[in-house]
Amino acid sequence: MSKRRGHGEGSIHQRSDGRWCALVDLGIINGTRKRKYLYGDTRKEVAEKLKVALRDQQLGLMTVHENQTVTQFLTAWLEQSVKPTNKPSTHQSYRDIIKRHVEPAIGHIVLSKLTPQHIQALLTTLKAKQLSPRTVQYARAILHHALDQALKWGYVARNVVALVEAPRVERHTVEPLTEAQATALLQAVAGHRLEALYRIALGLGLRRGEVLALRWVDLDLKARTLRVAAGKTASSTRTLPLPATLVDALRAHEQQQAHERAEQGASWKEHGLVFPSEVGTPISGRNLLRHFKSVLTKLGLPATIRFHDLRHSCATFLIAQGVHPRVVMEILGHSQISVTMNTYGHVLPETQQDAVQKLDALLRRQPDDPAASS
Repeated sequence: MSKRRGHGEGSIHQRSDGRWCALVDLGIINGTRKRKYLYGDTRKEVAEKLKVALRDQQLGLMTVHENQTVTQFLTAWLEQSVKPTNKPSTHQSYRDIIKRHVEPAIGHIVLSKLTPQHIQALLTTLKAKQLSPRTVQYARAILHHALDQALKWGYVARNVVALVEAPRVERHTVEPLTEAQATALLQAVAGHRLEALYRIALGLGLRRGEVLALRWVDLDLKARTLRVAAGKTASSTRTLPLPATLVDALRAHEQQQAHERAEQGASWKEHGLVFPSEVGTPISGRNLLRHFKSVLTKLGLPATIRFHDLRHSCATFLIAQGVHPRVVMEILGHSQISVTMNTYGHVLPETQQDAVQKLDALLRRQPDDPAASS
């Protein structure tokens, strides 16, 4: 394969390790000649990067890219790449993790000088702050995604995050509420302005973000359906049937909200939400958790119970009632039935044992047994 550069491509050559490299002369900066190296697996890939680099150089942007810090890059990435192509909640989530955990540790480092050691130090720091393994893993995933884009834009020669092993996340042991605990919880919130929220979470297994994002346009109380439009993934978007008890709870909630809206008057901020704050604005997830924990304390229930365990309780109750796992999968909005089976497989043995016992009773029946013809 020829190593000579093509017309108009600039300085491109193939290295001894087989990778291709392009060189851009940035000129004299602060008395020193600066050069930028671009790398790729193919000549075409490097030629494309060089084309972008030469364009940026003509626009006077190359020096900025050469000296931009991790913070500067991530700020641009969030606005130019994440915000236009993702949900507002995703953009906000990425931004919060970056501002709170990534930038304080490595934001000052020049992007092109970022190393695997920097990433490892970041993860170690986050672990030392006693953040959950899932949060540490999430921060790494966001940074990995960002540096993939930096690689495509030609700002870095490699994605250093890919060279650092992801932290292990231990699977959380599912500890659903017992029937007695679930009953006590519903009794404790009876008459509270968020009673219907707890009934929806426990009765349909909605995630915290899904239930807080519910809008009245997502409900059809006449047809008794609820549409989850703000799902975690594409498979999370689903339409669920509403049992009579939830329809009654939502009708009562609708009347209570109308009363609150009238009392607030001009102070009410309408967002169309089913479960807004007392002035119509969205309820933050933290405020909901604060109320949930206060209910647990009042009932003397373990503080380790999470709001997400209401979702687990819904699934466990359904399976215990003999509902097929695929139906449970569709209600919960899982992407694959394997997710449902892996999460709630511990409930199946009891259900299977009950089913086998019923089948055994059927097979034991004699032809003259009255039950056999019923």
